[in-house]
Amino acid sequence: MSKFLIGNAPCSWGTLEFEGTGGEQIGSGRMLDELAATGYTGTELGDWGYMPTDPAALRGELSRRGLVMLGAFVPVALKEQSALVDGITRAVKVARLLAAVATEPAPYLVLADENGTVPNRTQRAGRITGEDGLSPAQWKQFASGAEAVARAVQAEAGLKTVFHHHCGGYVETHDEIARLLELTDPQTLGLVFDTGHYTYGSGGADAVAALDRFRERVWYIHLKDCQPAVAAQARAAGWDYFQALRHGIFCELGKGSVDFPRLLRRLAETNYQGYMLVEQDVLPGMGSPKESARRNRQYLASIEPAVLILAGLGGSVSTL
Repeated sequence: MSKFLIGNAPCSWGTLEFEGTGGEQIGSGRMLDELAATGYTGTELGDWGYMPTDPAALRGELSRRGLVMLGAFVPVALKEQSALVDGITRAVKVARLLAAVATEPAPYLVLADENGTVPNRTQRAGRITGEDGLSPAQWKQFASGAEAVARAVQAEAGLKTVFHHHCGGYVETHDEIARLLELTDPQTLGLVFDTGHYTYGSGGADAVAALDRFRERVWYIHLKDCQPAVAAQARAAGWDYFQALRHGIFCELGKGSVDFPRLLRRLAETNYQGYMLVEQDVLPGMGSPKESARRNRQYLASIEPAVLILAGLGGSVSTL
């Protein structure tokens, strides 16, 4: 059996959180069938209502396929004080559903900015400068809002919250991630480190070096690749985030610039515990989500024995 626990998410089947970007609407039943059939053992919830919101029904969908619920993505416009009450309400609602179907490891509430809604940040994703960022007062509001969501989720559902840095939002670059972590309590808010969003959002910087920098706050991992030729074209042409997405900025694993063998070796060496979630935003024209998911899982299985041996942990081939 694999030493690594690998999940996948509804976005890999074209169910994206951004209106107008999704592909064929594949139902959650088929998605979960294909996810399990291609070698994954965990999933995230997707948009509210995509999977059953009745705990017993959702638990049944997961258990009959041998799947674990890993988390759910909840965007909140944390810069805006007026958005906080509604954001906390939505986060707690989602977290209570997660808690009702929780097994081990426990799922995370995956908190993010309301990405793709601020024109300047959406237009300049992948090439953000300091001038595009938050003021000191806005940073204070953003960080305190993130902590408020995390505290409410812990109090009401008993779950931990991780923040998802993301292109098209106010926490995209290396410095912005570092700033948010500096302003928040390490016991209250963790980080989900997304390799693809980091690579594109940081202008192609080394994701493994960033993982080392942020490792003490990393509670969860999203495995996403970034196609460097598309990234270069996006920057040269001034594409916004959605244009880059439609052109395939986040490609299949192993076909971009993220060094996954080195990344997984570092996670093994630092005793990372828990799941890693594969994400590949599948859009119309990108082919079969099931086959793409299968190739991504096979890629990880192909590098795993060498990764574990180099990390001094021995190695065995993953079962698919």
